[in-house]
Parts: sequence; C-alpha cells; structure tokens
Amino acid sequence: MITVRRAAAALIASALGFLASTTPLVPQDIVSVRATEENKAKLARSPLDLLMEWDHKLYLVLAPGDVSRLQSLGIPFALETGRLAVSPPPSAALSQGGLNGAYHSYAELERELLDIARDYPAIAKLFRLGTTLEGRTIYALKISDRPELNEDEPEVLFLGCHHAREWITVEVPLLLARYLTGEYDRDENVRNRVDSAEVWIVPLVNPDGLEYSIQTYRWWRKNRRLNDDGSYGVDLNRNYGYQWGADDEGSSPAPVSDVFRGREPFSEPETSIVRGLCESRDFRVAVSYHNFSQIILYAWGWTRRPSPNAAEYAAMAARMADLIRPVNGRDYTPEPACSLYLTNGDTVDYITGTLGIPAITIELPPLDIVHGGFMNAESDISSVFAENLPAMLYLIDDARQKFAASGDGERPGRPAKPKKGKLDALK
Repeated sequence: MITVRRAAAALIASALGFLASTTPLVPQDIVSVRATEENKAKLARSPLDLLMEWDHKLYLVLAPGDVSRLQSLGIPFALETGRLAVSPPPSAALSQGGLNGAYHSYAELERELLDIARDYPAIAKLFRLGTTLEGRTIYALKISDRPELNEDEPEVLFLGCHHAREWITVEVPLLLARYLTGEYDRDENVRNRVDSAEVWIVPLVNPDGLEYSIQTYRWWRKNRRLNDDGSYGVDLNRNYGYQWGADDEGSSPAPVSDVFRGREPFSEPETSIVRGLCESRDFRVAVSYHNFSQIILYAWGWTRRPSPNAAEYAAMAARMADLIRPVNGRDYTPEPACSLYLTNGDTVDYITGTLGIPAITIELPPLDIVHGGFMNAESDISSVFAENLPAMLYLIDDARQKFAASGDGERPGRPAKPKKGKLDALK
C-alpha cells in the first residue's frame, strides 16, 4: 500500500512541478484513455495531471502542450471536456440532485451553519470572519458551553476546503459541528469536551473557488483572483506568510500555475482572514483538511530539515492514524509534509512556525489518483467522517489535557499567548 501511495505522491509532485513551469490556462481539455496496466505504467512516469479512474477509463486534464506528450506515449485518447467540465461523472453518484449532490455549496453550507447556531444557541455561535473577492462570507462556528464568552479554555481549530475541488474537506469539519452539538445532551464525554474547550470550525476557506468548481469547472483548485496576466486564481495553501516563496519548487511565481503563491504573503482575503482568526485566539492545535492521499502531515513542508518539535508532531500523527484505522480499515500514513512534496507558504508551516503550536494537514481518501482522485461518492461522506472522528476528538482531548497540566494555561517554550480579540458574531 505504501508503494502505491508513494507512486501517487511522486505523480502528484511531478504534475505540480510541471504546472509550476508551464502556462496551464483553465479550464483545460479533459480526455480519457483506457485504464490498462500498460497505460497506467506509462502515465505514472509522465507529468500529466490524472484526475481519477472510472468505468475502465483514466481521466486527465491536458495543459497546453500535453496533447503532444500524450501522443508521444502512444496512448489513444478521447475528448471528454463536454461531459466532465461542469458536473462529475456518474461515479460520484449524485443521488440528491443538482451539480453537487449531497455535497454542500456555499449557500447550502451557510444555511446549515445558521441552523446549527439557531438550534443550539447555548453551545454554538456563528462568526463572520470576513468576505472574499466575490463578496462571500467566510464563517467560523464556535462550539463551547458559553460561546459568547472568551473563557480561559484551550482552543482547537479545524479548517476545510482551501482547494476548491476538494469537496469532501467541507463535509468532515461540518459533520464535527453537527456531532458536537447534536450529541451534547446525550453523551457525557461530548458534553465534557464542549464544556472544557473552545472548538472553532471553519469548514470553507475558499467559497469563491468552491462555487466555481461546482458551477463551471469541477477541477478548479485556486481562489478566483483576477491576475495581472488575465489568468485567475492564487493557491491559498501557498499564500501564507511563513517561508512564503522560499523557492520555486514549493510554489510558483507564475500566475497561471495551479500553485501560484500570489503577489505577496497574505495577498488574498481568505488567507488574511485565517491569519486574523489565528492571531486573535489562543489555539493549541490546528487541523487543515485536504484530499487526496490518506496521509497525516506535519511541519515542515518548506524544507526537508526536521522541525524543532518533529518528535512531538510525529507522535501525534501516529496516534491519529492508529485511531482512524480500526473504523473502516483505512491506513493514513503519518509523515512530515515535505515527504509528499515541498510546499512553501502553506497553512501548517504558518501555524507551526508563527504560533508555535502543532498543526496537522490531513489528506482524506482516496489513497491515490487512479482510485478516485478528487472524486468521492456521496456514500464516502459519512464513512470518511466516521473514521476521522476519533482523531478529531483525540486532538480536543490532548489540548484539554495539556492545558490542564500547565496549570494556568501557560505555553512553555511557545510564543506568548495572544490577546483574545472580538469577532463579528451573528446576532
């Protein structure tokens, strides 16, 4: 299994490296080829951007120049752009109708968050963190026994959907919010967690990109910044300030690249909003959800040198993997973020490097490109959440235990605690 995942990681890294050095204007043509072992082997050695395998076909996105690369491999292909540019193929089993089925659009998520805050006012409060370039609000749901107060309790942050096409990453943190609020009166363990911690959930960091992915181009990754060269989008997970632009391998200076880091650190409203939240709170641990690959990543991503607290972070990641595995039998491999491929200006390095706290990226299923890629069926939503729930609860418990052990909440060896700021709560 690790061999398969390593091959997938190498393919992703190769694709990202290629994207950083070319001009992949979007949307691009999507083509399919026969899913034979021979074709898989040829494509595994190429920089082409594989999306998924479905119905005995492999689907690829072709950037400029890729047609000749595909032809040089001697692989016949069929144009699929008309079928797949807007909506997913039947493999996604969108039984609930619409382009996104059971997955939440921005408007659907907004209604869901408003409903949770309305139905559980004693333990849930919804905050407006700011607005995007296209005027959408980025929301944070705070879950605690007195959510209107800044109590002296450990705070934990869960982030979803930096990358637009990663729809499953909205659902996992949202389902955590449903679980904590819905089980509060029924489960003493849930009640104890909520009463002694402050859980912050931001399920959708990139609402503009998500909407574009749903309505226009399913494989869109970035936000919707209009760049100087007429292309669109900044990769939000390359736009954070810590080691921003450290090299052109971990991000790209080219606006047309899918890993374009932006004009400067925090140039995008979305990353500035996350920074504002982080710097106004006293988070003890943070998680950012992505897909795919089934791995648990920790700092550093920008360099292959170990972080000062690498042993602590590795132990946390290993414990999370151990808790995930028994639920559905899926293995999530814990490792430093740089083991997948180099990234600079990403969320985890920013939070770890600036705030001095553990930060984890969880790459949700599937394991690799040819087993689904960014395409999770609706039936995956509940099972992926169920297997991640024990790890989420562990992080909340770990923050509570470390907070209690430190007595007054001091953070030995960490930056000074920020002053908790006032946020714009919904009335």
